[in-house]
Amino acid sequence: MNLNTDAPVAKRNVPQRQVNPTLVLLFIVLVAVVLTWFLDSGQFQRSGKIVVPGTYQVIDKSFTFEHVLGFSAQDKANHVQPVSLKDGLMAIPAGIVKQSGLIVMVLFIGGMFGVLEQAGVITASLERLLSVTKGNIYLMVPFLMLVFSAGSTFMGLAKEYLLVIPIVVALMNRLGLPSILGLAIVAIAVKVGYLASVTNPYALTIAQPLVGVQIFSGVGMRLLTYFVFMFFGVLFVLAAIRRHGKLANAAVEFLPTRLSKLHLAMSLTLLVGVVGMVYGANHWHWKNEALSAYYLFLSMIFAVMSGMGASVSADAFITGMKKVLIAGLLIGLATAVDIVLVQGRVIDTLINDLLHLVGQHGAYISTYGMFVCQLLLDIVIPSTSGQAAVTMPILGPLGQLSGVTPQTTVLAFLLGNGLTNMITPTSSGLLIFLASAQIGWGQWAKFVYPLFLFFTALSLGMLTLAVFVGY
Repeated sequence: MNLNTDAPVAKRNVPQRQVNPTLVLLFIVLVAVVLTWFLDSGQFQRSGKIVVPGTYQVIDKSFTFEHVLGFSAQDKANHVQPVSLKDGLMAIPAGIVKQSGLIVMVLFIGGMFGVLEQAGVITASLERLLSVTKGNIYLMVPFLMLVFSAGSTFMGLAKEYLLVIPIVVALMNRLGLPSILGLAIVAIAVKVGYLASVTNPYALTIAQPLVGVQIFSGVGMRLLTYFVFMFFGVLFVLAAIRRHGKLANAAVEFLPTRLSKLHLAMSLTLLVGVVGMVYGANHWHWKNEALSAYYLFLSMIFAVMSGMGASVSADAFITGMKKVLIAGLLIGLATAVDIVLVQGRVIDTLINDLLHLVGQHGAYISTYGMFVCQLLLDIVIPSTSGQAAVTMPILGPLGQLSGVTPQTTVLAFLLGNGLTNMITPTSSGLLIFLASAQIGWGQWAKFVYPLFLFFTALSLGMLTLAVFVGY
């Protein structure tokens, strides 16, 4: 009798098996390889990275069964051939090598937090925060999301938040909530910030000049978009928290606590370190290699301050790196998709075909077509600046022929690009967020999919308003 009663409870406590994200990305790499066999190869002429409108041309290609398997000799110098299965596999290590700077940066961030965790700084700081706020999750969540999204939408911060994801995840765990909610607080806020890009320099300094408008102009509509999406984003996270029922913090006593002098000093050093990182990235244009060295430097400082000793600190650093190791493979697989499509010369074909969605069907339909086009293109071009350089020179003139203003064209780009980056497994930015929080892509996709659908409908509504008011 007792066995039958306990069985359902035990079953509920067993976590559901998630599809390994490496399998998802391996499948996408295979799909990219097959696309190079069946799609026409072609290319636009480019001025630097900027596409020249109206210059797309199909390139002749031929292949045999032996070539598909990778057994025949390839004459890449004289004509284009589809990507073979062998080359598709070789694109994976090539992708890891190409993104080695980003991968090392992620590993060093994990190592730094391993040192901080071993020193007890994170736990002590969270206890202090919870004792001050009495664990009021409904106060902390909106505040944190507004802070994170403001940095994203006004300054273009994204990778910089890798430092805070483990802390916010630990905060949610301390309250008895799952890690995915800690990730959602940061990721949804950052993605909404990029989606609106009120003054985001990484998106606007490329997109707006390419359609002939002043950089940072048209702030009003983007600011409205930011507040509308943030409102619903915060509601989504709070509703997800509420779905978990009675919060664990109801049974936790938040006794008054104070940080020790050592923990306070290390916490302040981390804060100063974050400010220095943001300054270096924006004013000295630090890239991944410089940022990696900076995180290693901070790790050494924390190790010395903690007094743990060299061996213990090194072990903690390596343990932290192991927790985010899978990120390296995922980033390499995502980059392999781009390598395959470029090698097979089909990226420009996809761009050219998708741009036909816009057509000349009037302002409203053309605007919706731009939005859908940007949504789909972001899967193969997840870079915000890269997608702007490819699509804006073409969509700008097409939009004007259909009665779509340049500012609305930019807004359609921002909304489409921002939404897809919230869920696509080919986005290295999303993958490193997931790795930092130790959340699988399948678990995240299932969690955020309802918000993605709602945001899609909301985006169409904002674009309708933009066309209606002549934005």
